[in-house]
Amino acid sequence: MYSQVEHPAGGYKKLFETAEELSSPVTAHVTGRIPTWLRGSLLRCGPGLFEVGSEPFYHLFDGQALLHKFDFKEGHVTYHRRFVRTDAYVRAMTEKRIVITEFGTYAYPDPCKNIFSRFFTYFKGVEVTDNALVNVYPVGEDYYACTETNFITRINPDTLETIKQVDLSKYVSVNGATAHPHIENDGTVYNIGNCFGKNFSLAYNIIRIPPLQADKEDPINKSEVVVQFPCSDRFKPSYVHSFGLTPNYIVFVETPVKINLLKFLSSWSLWGANYMDCFESNETMGVWLHVAEKKKGRLLNLKFRTSAFNLFHHINTYEDNGFLIVDLCTWKGFEFVYNYLYLANLRANWDEVKRQAEKAPQPEARRYVLPLSIDKADTGKNLVTLPYTTATATLRSDETIWLEPEVIFSGPRHAFEFPQINYTKYGGKPYTYTYGLGLNHFVPDRLCKLNVKTKETWVWQEPDAYPSEPIFVSHPDALEEDDGVVLSIVISPGVGPKPAFLLILNAKDMSEVARAEVEVNIPVTFHGCFKRA
Repeated sequence: MYSQVEHPAGGYKKLFETAEELSSPVTAHVTGRIPTWLRGSLLRCGPGLFEVGSEPFYHLFDGQALLHKFDFKEGHVTYHRRFVRTDAYVRAMTEKRIVITEFGTYAYPDPCKNIFSRFFTYFKGVEVTDNALVNVYPVGEDYYACTETNFITRINPDTLETIKQVDLSKYVSVNGATAHPHIENDGTVYNIGNCFGKNFSLAYNIIRIPPLQADKEDPINKSEVVVQFPCSDRFKPSYVHSFGLTPNYIVFVETPVKINLLKFLSSWSLWGANYMDCFESNETMGVWLHVAEKKKGRLLNLKFRTSAFNLFHHINTYEDNGFLIVDLCTWKGFEFVYNYLYLANLRANWDEVKRQAEKAPQPEARRYVLPLSIDKADTGKNLVTLPYTTATATLRSDETIWLEPEVIFSGPRHAFEFPQINYTKYGGKPYTYTYGLGLNHFVPDRLCKLNVKTKETWVWQEPDAYPSEPIFVSHPDALEEDDGVVLSIVISPGVGPKPAFLLILNAKDMSEVARAEVEVNIPVTFHGCFKRA
């Protein structure tokens, strides 16, 4: 027996209810006026199936991938969704049970197999999920749904049909890749993934997928590793969720949240472990920041260190007069992050998680400044000379450079997370604004805009409404950084006849421009992108 988690906000559990896919797009009811220039599709990924037969998925990150699309055309909006036909989904539907182990749900062996066949199956290796529920992004002319393993799934962005599974490890040396690649304006894709080499040597490889060429060959066939970052621990790689990229540099932040690789490999089938069971912390290492030259693929021999924090999302990284500015959404303490992951366990004890959250240090948006030119004569001095930041970088006698951040956002009980910027024009460049999701005790209850220079904030919030990651869409003739709209899928169960809507905000002041309501419940979505028509 199991029960759904009771959340402190009424109706929030609707985000974790299984949804049916749609046979065809449905027309949304629009209030307000959709900007005539807003043409294209908002594509989003998230979990949509939370049980198979009598077997429940135990974690938010385990629900099977549901692909969502809001289409904008001449002021009208339609909504469509379909499940991604991954191996994990197809096999579960065929066998009517959970077949592949997910982040927080262990897949029990087929009861029809005897103990000997189960034992020999173990030696064939770990069966990694391809449940592409986290993000969707373009590669060349194609679009892929992804999670954080080596599998990505090509989808048709118009019909939402699944086309094929792609195993990145067949093209480049990675055992997994993040769901947060960087896509440059010419279509070049950069990503980072763990690499398990010979004799269990661990590293983090930056992979590059070139833009579509005149020969029209699939760009993935031309993927390459451009630089390799070393791992601080031979058997325990750090969990990697995102990284920083500028026109000339790559920044990798190695945090103390570790994956116990030996436990992962040995306990998977024999002890009934899942991904979450293999996480642990080594906060004594602090945080190591690694920098490489992007074009030459050369590591810089600079030892940047700071006190322990944990990290999911980079906000932006840029260069300024010999410095790298790295803006991050940080979480203090492994217990806090673990509780964040634990709350997403759909059968969790909310009261206990809430108690842990209230006594834990609050998450912050921080700015770190990394000097790229070091003179040993400056030992003991603050090397940061930029006038607009209080962040410091002190050269120590052991040649490490100790970093102290500037806090650019800190709210009582609130995290600024799922950050988005005007990425097309300001990704990897000096910028002013970022948009994020406000998490109140882990519950998303507001949308925020932050001026990273003045720390001024703007907020959209509505009672019993739970928004998703804001997506910024620039006006095609924009002259200013924040000239455009912010899109967010909002769940509003129990308030009116329509339980969900697509919210359109003015990106300058976060005022409502329009909303497109649908008559079906929409479960939680994680990430996505806007595909212009």
